[in-house]
Amino acid sequence: MHPILNVALKAARRAGQIINRASLDIGQLKVNVKQQSDYVTEVDRAAEIAIIEMIRETYPTHGILAEESGATGSESEYQWIIDPLDGTTNFIHGFPQYAVSIGVAHKGVMAHAVVYDPNRNELFSASKGAGAFLNDKRIRVSKRAKLAEALIGTGFPYRVFDHVDTYISIFRDLTQKTSGLRRPGAASLDLAYVACGRLDGFWEFGLSPWDTAAGSLLITEAGGLVGDLAGEQNYLVTGNVVAGSPKIFSQLLQTITPHLNARLKA
Repeated sequence: MHPILNVALKAARRAGQIINRASLDIGQLKVNVKQQSDYVTEVDRAAEIAIIEMIRETYPTHGILAEESGATGSESEYQWIIDPLDGTTNFIHGFPQYAVSIGVAHKGVMAHAVVYDPNRNELFSASKGAGAFLNDKRIRVSKRAKLAEALIGTGFPYRVFDHVDTYISIFRDLTQKTSGLRRPGAASLDLAYVACGRLDGFWEFGLSPWDTAAGSLLITEAGGLVGDLAGEQNYLVTGNVVAGSPKIFSQLLQTITPHLNARLKA
């Protein structure tokens, strides 16, 4: 195992312990509203501090981009991209679908990834060129080849509603063309589920880098594809993501793209 991945795994588990302990008494949580439908708790902050402290112990010069504390160390070749609690809204409602997400980029390319679900004690991990794993067992994307048989994950617009009409038109189309759509509420876990075949594909608009950095590497190392709405590799910048097994990925794009073209012409 690569030393950087080892530190990421330990940091994710430490954050998971903090989250699990807090989940025992959610009613006592202090919750702040960052913007509409976007929350942060003392647990997010405590988990992020714990992760950063563990990184700094071993890699004090590495750059960090974290959801709550922002970016530091931009001159380093390495950048850790951290979401200490992806699915905060789920967490504060006691809805057990949230995760710790830690990705590490080297010279702008994702090199290591960890997504940890503390509820189920499921630890997804990957290093570039070394495959993707769930609790040390190798994982692969699903083998389903037809969109009509596919279970697809997504996320509803909840902060920015500029493209909600386009989203609804895509949702309507995919509802009819797939086996089903799911919206559990934590994008990092949705991407991890694509990597291990629980979901056949995924799409969402307006995500942040810390939502997708780790999950995207899990998928590519599991044999899948990840792209933006044009099928290109700009999703960390645009925040628009399509992912899936190779055949489902292409069919998702073929279904989504006409709706985008219609919006541009409107």
